[in-house]
Amino acid sequence: MNGVMLLLNIAGGVALLLWGARMVRKGITRTFGADIRLAMGRVTKNRFRAFSMGVGISALLQSSTGAMLLVVSFVNRGLISVGPGLALVLGADLGTTLVVQALSFDISWISPLFLFIGVLCALSSSRSFTRHIGRVFIGLGLLLLSLQLITAATEPLRNSPVLITFMEPLSEAPVFAIILAALLTWLCHSSVAVVLLIMSLVAVGVVPLNLGIVLVLGANIGSSITSFALTMNSEAKTRRIVLGNLIFRLCGVMIALPLMGPLVSLINYLDADASRQIANVHTLFNLLLAIVFLPFTELMATFTKRIYPEVDHAVGPIRQKYLDPSVLDSPSVAMVGATRELLRMADLVEDMLLGVIKVLDNDEKQQVEDISKIDDDVDALHEAVKLYLAQVSRNELDDKDSQRCIELISFTTSLEHIGDIIDNTLLDIARKKMEQKLSFSKEGWQDIKEVHKRVLDQMQISLSVLVSGDVETARRLLDAKEKFRDLDRVLGEQHLDRLRSGKVESIASSALHLDILRDFKRINSLLTSVAYPILSANGDLISSRLRKAGLHSETQPR
Repeated sequence: MNGVMLLLNIAGGVALLLWGARMVRKGITRTFGADIRLAMGRVTKNRFRAFSMGVGISALLQSSTGAMLLVVSFVNRGLISVGPGLALVLGADLGTTLVVQALSFDISWISPLFLFIGVLCALSSSRSFTRHIGRVFIGLGLLLLSLQLITAATEPLRNSPVLITFMEPLSEAPVFAIILAALLTWLCHSSVAVVLLIMSLVAVGVVPLNLGIVLVLGANIGSSITSFALTMNSEAKTRRIVLGNLIFRLCGVMIALPLMGPLVSLINYLDADASRQIANVHTLFNLLLAIVFLPFTELMATFTKRIYPEVDHAVGPIRQKYLDPSVLDSPSVAMVGATRELLRMADLVEDMLLGVIKVLDNDEKQQVEDISKIDDDVDALHEAVKLYLAQVSRNELDDKDSQRCIELISFTTSLEHIGDIIDNTLLDIARKKMEQKLSFSKEGWQDIKEVHKRVLDQMQISLSVLVSGDVETARRLLDAKEKFRDLDRVLGEQHLDRLRSGKVESIASSALHLDILRDFKRINSLLTSVAYPILSANGDLISSRLRKAGLHSETQPR
């Protein structure tokens, strides 16, 4: 086998290993995700109970990073304090070693059985529960198969002089080896996959045991770096959790490195099998971390609080509340959170709408600035929701979830556009009105207030359509748009009549008046857009026309 084919086989085995781990994690999350979150929400201030729960949850998820994200989401909501959260994370780190322990035994014969069961479940049932269980079995089968492929592909490297030349200096530079393993774990986002890879390389003699132990230590640091990187922009208390975990693991590695000689002897004494030795190192390291540092979780919480103190968010951009990164593998759950955040964004846009009519009436300059600041919050939430839904869309979505994701992205963009219209045009009109000391005629101001009221009504209906997806409400929203257009035409004609009659206030403020009506009409159109996908899916839209209920041959212009 030439060098290129050898590297391709190894790369293919590693890719299959990562994909298998991902399938198991997604299958477990989508099947038992709600139960896992419910169990985690019951964690009390008892650190030992939190530690035990962390072990179980992480063993189930096969990912300490996934468990970490669950923990930080609960910490963010104030359901778990930092001390018990650190205890839970220590348990999660130990829990992932149980997966490696199970896979370190020679159970390769189970791989085809798991694959058969998984495919049978996935193809023989339309129930999502059964399909996700099938995904778990397929993932486990691929994990076992990938280990066989990596072992077979690396067998020729056992006596390779080139590899021996590379390994010797690496064995003599443990710090560099730790950094290399940590970077690999960060790139793969899976310490389980990296430790399994190390295990297979040690099993065929490609990597010596002492270097394998050092690489396992690096993989453990890498898993905490992954969590640290994923939460860099999170709340201060979230960063305390990941920083505390990183400090625990760095301290553990610093203690373990000087004891490499006795550690190798102990591992050889416990088990002679190379695969089991690496699994034992991984478990022993995390077990000792828990024993040593579990009593100090509250102390670490206090220490990290000094590094990441509470920040007063009264000033500065708004922060998202409902976009939970731990449920990204459960699209339907994630989109519920995105919908809640979108409704929060809609409340801000409604505040802007309510404020702009007041500022057009009272000419308060400070109020103009206050409304403009709200638009910054709208923009921040728009960006957060959009990026979150983009991450959700990376999952394998069914047609319903895919359509829902598109609807949410579309509506959050519409809300952001409405905020921009208010900030960039309506507030600009208000400034011009103040600067030029203009006023609207009594009739003209009544027209503006009437249109503004209609827009507010439309907003409430559009939010109802977004949440419920009800076809009749969507039809009502589109019908209201037709009435809005009729009203716009009538008010435009009345304004022209006032101009013809020579009404002074109407002539002076005509441009501003017409611009306001135009902008409210644009806002109304953006709000109405939420109805089109629902009516289209129901067959109520023919080209650009709305089909009236019970009258298939009669249509009304949109």
